[in-house]
Amino acid sequence: ALAKLFLHRLLHEKLVESRLGYWALAYPVDVLRALQVPSLPEGVKKVPGFCTSRRSSSPDHAYRITKKAQISAPTKQLFSGRFPENFSIMTLVKAQSGLQAFLLSIYSEPGIQQLGIELGRSPVFLYEDQNGKPAAGEYPLFRGVNLADGKWHRIAISVSKKNVTLLLDCKKKMTLPLLRSNNAEIDTNGITVFGARLLDAEVFQGDIQQLLIASNPQAAYDFCEHYSPDCDSPLPKTQAQDPNTYVSNTTRVHAHTHLHTNTHKYTSARAHTVADSI
Repeated sequence: ALAKLFLHRLLHEKLVESRLGYWALAYPVDVLRALQVPSLPEGVKKVPGFCTSRRSSSPDHAYRITKKAQISAPTKQLFSGRFPENFSIMTLVKAQSGLQAFLLSIYSEPGIQQLGIELGRSPVFLYEDQNGKPAAGEYPLFRGVNLADGKWHRIAISVSKKNVTLLLDCKKKMTLPLLRSNNAEIDTNGITVFGARLLDAEVFQGDIQQLLIASNPQAAYDFCEHYSPDCDSPLPKTQAQDPNTYVSNTTRVHAHTHLHTNTHKYTSARAHTVADSI
């Protein structure tokens, strides 16, 4: 009887784990919600979104981010477990024309930037795993692309194994090598910063309607169909988060100088790679 009870409990736990895994796979983390952007903190206001009229639903709304905004939180608020090794980052955004700034930055506990999504001309995809790979001069650079022209764009980035693919406005733009380690990891014990990179002068300014992180690389290819459809289609009824994500109070970061960031390494690397692309 005890053996049957133990087996039943074990099977139940495995079933729960598999269901949680399914839901985590199916529903991306809503980064804006996790960072409490909808509560309209200082420097944020609600504005019309991508579609001013949308079939079978109300018009879209977005959030206008100004220089005053300082939005960050412990990464554990987004991912209570491990950050996925292969993943998608998807955003519906209208960056101020001429901008060159980071939309999202994820830092390790010691303060090293591990992940960064840049908007602007020839934007970089900044990624650094637990072994410091790729090296600064090897960050993928999306040459010839402008993600800050004052227009709405559906931007999706798919990270799979040792490649990163950019999809822009529902079309595959380019795939670049991501020279990271096998079993690459991102530390979730640090902080996530929205709209900025610590110690950088320039910050994101513009409108944003969606920012999602999915635990699978395929989601980026389905962004326009499942999460951000055209205006003649209704929006998905819910923008669900991973079930293990709990949103607590947003943490604002003021003590930037306490973090030993890799700012100089990135800046010199970007200057080098941009020069190569000219």
